[in-house]
Formats: sequence, C-alpha cells, structure tokens
Amino acid sequence: MTTADSPQLPIIIVGAGMAGLSCACYLHRAGRPVLLLEAADAVGGRVRTDITPEGFRLDRGFQVLLTRYPEVERLIDYGALNLQAFRSGAVIRLPDGQETTLQNPLQQPTAAFSALTSRIGTLPDKLRIVSMVQHVRRFTSEQLLSRNSSNQLSTVDLLRQYGWSEQIIQNFFRPFFGGVFLDRSLNTAANFFEFVFKQFVEGEAAIPALGMQQIPEQLAARLPAGSLRLHTPVRSIEGTTVHLKSGETLQGAAVVVAVDGEAAAQLLPAAVPAPVQWRRTTCTYFAGPASPTRADKLLRLNSSPTALVHNVAFPSEVAPAYAPAGQRLISVSTHGEHGLAEADLTARLRQELTEWFGPAAARWQHLRTYDIPYALPVYPAGQAARQTLKLSNGQYRCGDYAAYPSLNAALASGREVADMILSA
Repeated sequence: MTTADSPQLPIIIVGAGMAGLSCACYLHRAGRPVLLLEAADAVGGRVRTDITPEGFRLDRGFQVLLTRYPEVERLIDYGALNLQAFRSGAVIRLPDGQETTLQNPLQQPTAAFSALTSRIGTLPDKLRIVSMVQHVRRFTSEQLLSRNSSNQLSTVDLLRQYGWSEQIIQNFFRPFFGGVFLDRSLNTAANFFEFVFKQFVEGEAAIPALGMQQIPEQLAARLPAGSLRLHTPVRSIEGTTVHLKSGETLQGAAVVVAVDGEAAAQLLPAAVPAPVQWRRTTCTYFAGPASPTRADKLLRLNSSPTALVHNVAFPSEVAPAYAPAGQRLISVSTHGEHGLAEADLTARLRQELTEWFGPAAARWQHLRTYDIPYALPVYPAGQAARQTLKLSNGQYRCGDYAAYPSLNAALASGREVADMILSA
C-alpha cells in the first residue's frame, strides 16, 4: 500500500504492441505512472520493420495504415510519420491473365470512366459500389461496427444479398477485401466489411516513409524514461503481482495484459477465454532494379483462385526509403496455409510472377520470407465487436483479438482499458 509520502505504484502493462502502447500513452497523459514490459527486442508486436544490410526496409508482413481509422486519427501524429500514400484502387489480374484497373471514382473523378468500363463486373455491379459508398457514409465508423443486422452475416452473404454478381465477388471483393481480412473466403463478419469499406472510401492507405515500425516507436517515445523494459518476459501473474522469468517480482496498482490471445490465456488461464483462431499469411520480399517508368503506386491483386501470388505491392515506389538507390522492393503476399518449404514457395512465386510481370521477374532477388501464423484474429459473423476487457479487480486485457482484427481495434481497446483504470 502506498502513502502520501511513498511513490504511487505503476500500472503494469504486459506487452508493448499497439494495444499496450495505446494504453500506456493514455495513462501517462492522465498522469498515472506506467511500467511497460516487452519480451522482444523492440516495441510494436506485429507491427515491426527490419532493415537489411543493403538498406531495404522490410515490414513483417505487408501492412498499410488506413488514415481515417478513428483511433489512429485520435492518437497518431501523421506529420511526424511523413506518410506516403498508395493511389486509391488496384490493378487486378483476371483468371484469363488479362489486367484491368479499378480506381476510386469518388476520390479520383477523372477515373470514373475507367471504373465503369473495367472488366471486374457488370455495370449494375459498379453502380452498387456507388450505392454502398452512400450507405457507409450515412453512419459513423462505430455505428457500422455495432450494427447487429450486418454482424449476423458474413461478408460474402452480405455481398450476395446486396445483389453483386459472382463475377465481381470473384474478381474484386475476394482479392481486395480477402487481402485486408487475410480471408479470401470472405467469412469475416459483414459489419467489419462495412467499416473497412468506409475507411477506403474516405481515407488513404499509406505507409510511413521509414517503415511501419515508426508508428509504435512514435508512441513509445512519448513515455517517460524508465517506463519501458525490453527483453523482459513474464512468467506468471497473480492479482496485481507480476513474476518475471528472470525471477524478479513486480507489484502494480493494476495489471493490463496486452499480449496476443494465446499468451494472455497462458498468463491468466482462469480469466481469459480459450485462444482465438488466427489468419495466416506469408510475405515474400524480392528486389529488382528500379522501374524505368513512372510508378503508378497501385496495389496489384490476383483474382485467380489457384494462385499463390495473392497480391503484389511495390513499397519503394510509394516510399522511396524502403529500398536503396537504384533498387526496387517487391512485396508478395500469400494468404492461408500453403504447406510449402521456403525454397519451394519462392520458386513457385517466381514462376507466377514471371507469367504476370514478364521475364524480368525471373531475375528478381529473393530477400526474405516472413511466415506469420498469427497475423490477424478470426472475426466471424455473430462475434461481438467488443469483448470483456476488465477481467477482475485490478486485472485487464486489451488487443484486437478481444474485438475485431485491425490496428484500430488494438488502439481502441488500449484506450478503453486506460479509461476504465482512470475511472476506477
């Protein structure tokens, strides 16, 4: 117990991913002492960037920041990140090998004719896109997430009920939103689809000039010296007492478990429900010579249901510091289980990339492969967009696994836990 003359016990936060950092920043802003414990060598959790000896910046999995995420706008300093935006839309490779380009006619009015004549679907399909735009703009992001009617449907069920053809579902929605959800089956809850659709309509998809890890590092820099401990794995938690694997014991005013669902269930097996299911993705990076033509800054999507190349991005064409001078960084994503060893996967990807981008792709240098089994939590139809965050007196949890799969949810859950602690 503290007295008026003794220091106030800190709020101990286990895990310095985006949820834990969010919680720590809001508590610190309110004047509460915090102690953030992280087992890894840097903050960020799943939001990390590696720098190769050659100077390539490799995000651990292809990720973008959606600039209209409400929680991101609330907490992140965009100017300090020097955000670089992709163009709105995508180049889509159809099953017959031909390409078509879809650009957002609301953000780029001159692209409206392209959108209407694109081969991704029928004219009624494209008019329904405009109708969906009008629909999501009638609601706030929070209202879309809490819509019970759409929460009971999967995304693919909603698309079919809305009247979209199988052609546009296969050629656009599966490759585009399947890439966002890491779920080409589109079994993700439809309320999350509406929420994400709104973000793409009203905002941009961007990356920090120096890599995605700049986002968690920005938050960590706001915390006072000594409040963050890296290389500090936790063995167990009892009430508000934290036992480290080193043998050290720490006492907090409260404990916030901000690790992923599996780790949270191991630390607090009586309080945290069974681990959630996860979506898997593999991100393979290649390098090649810089493109001699002007970059279009568009994401490439593959609509073929049998392809291993699901989407391709050129991050250095959007943010040049992702590659050294004269070089081009290529990010290739494969979602779900593929069962291939890294060398076999790389060979198969190179073959598909050569068929798509021509002989030059056969000479792209393989840089690194990231196999990410716990990339995003599964968010099926019927699951609540908010799960219990207060576990007991003095114990809390936060993270997107307790809500819906996104950076926005991680930041929101951290803020909500901070609010609970401050109001206790």
